[in-house]
Amino acid sequence: MTESPVWQDIAATLRPRRDSPDGPLPPLLLTLTLVTGLVDATSYLKLGHVFVANMTGNVVFLGFGIAGAGGISVWASLTALGSFLVGGVAGGRIGVRWSRDRGRHLTATTATELLLVAGGLVVAAFSPHHIGTASRYAVIVLLAVAMGVQNATARKLAVPDLTTTVLTMTLTGVAADSALAGGPGSRLVRRALSVAAMLLGALIGGLLVLKVDNPAPLALAAGLLAAISLATYRASRSTPAWTQAGAAGKQRNS
Repeated sequence: MTESPVWQDIAATLRPRRDSPDGPLPPLLLTLTLVTGLVDATSYLKLGHVFVANMTGNVVFLGFGIAGAGGISVWASLTALGSFLVGGVAGGRIGVRWSRDRGRHLTATTATELLLVAGGLVVAAFSPHHIGTASRYAVIVLLAVAMGVQNATARKLAVPDLTTTVLTMTLTGVAADSALAGGPGSRLVRRALSVAAMLLGALIGGLLVLKVDNPAPLALAAGLLAAISLATYRASRSTPAWTQAGAAGKQRNS
């Protein structure tokens, strides 16, 4: 029985061929997208209506806060924005260092993220039910820097429709490229998987924060980052062809 094109697309994303130009990057970046959902669930639900990955949301919150809306901290939004930019600079430096080796690039990125998220986990572990002001800002800084590093790397790796931290252009592509809009309907499966990964991460993170304790989603995120770092390191040593830069074009982020 012939396999349907949809299942072929799913298989190509979740289990890419060894000769694929992007190698194992698609499933690894989908896992990073899940990590984004986990950390943003923690930051929004427990750190005071602030995102550490979704900077569009923070800019909007900043406007609300300046306007005097209750329950929104201007300083938390500014801290997250500034820390994310610091992470972006660090991620850019990592990209320059490993510009010709995508495997080592992602390994260095996830190892850096792991250290930062683990730091946030340690701080949150001392406040399992209520995070004080100083601890709150420390966790915001650590997680936002980690997400800035991740976003800079996803931009540099430029795997289509796998930005790992933002979905606005991904969702726009789903609608604008659909047959209903007169488009080719291309890459719908990959885009849907990216949305699903973010949703799943947010769902799991929300359940862990609300039903378990504050550190739980960060512990899961740290575990996933450790697994990604190890998997990328091993894959880059066994199949080096996909690691060379220039295999993918620039991707647009929102």
